[in-house]
Amino acid sequence: MGGRMVSGLPTAMAVVLLLLLLQGTQSVYIKYQGFQVQLESVKKLSDLEGQQVPSLRLQAQSLPSSVCQNPALPSDLQPVCASKEAASIFRALQTIANDDCELCVNVACTGCL
Repeated sequence: MGGRMVSGLPTAMAVVLLLLLLQGTQSVYIKYQGFQVQLESVKKLSDLEGQQVPSLRLQAQSLPSSVCQNPALPSDLQPVCASKEAASIFRALQTIANDDCELCVNVACTGCL
């Protein structure tokens, strides 16, 4: 009986490893103007923006600099900060994420199942 437990152990480990690999491949990515970011990162960006200046006009003007200086900004969004068009790219990423990426109908979104 002990032999069966030992021979079943590699199979169980293989199943666990396969599940972990599949979980990692289920991320949805947004590709826009040469940047590739995870959908979850864009959601985090929205949360960070919500913590910023309450005035919409001021928020639109200071968004890239204030968000880019936030240490909680996901690492895959940090290269966007170096772009001269960071504010418009952030807005476009959020629009894609909010409108179509969750449904996986936008060609900018990859990794959809």
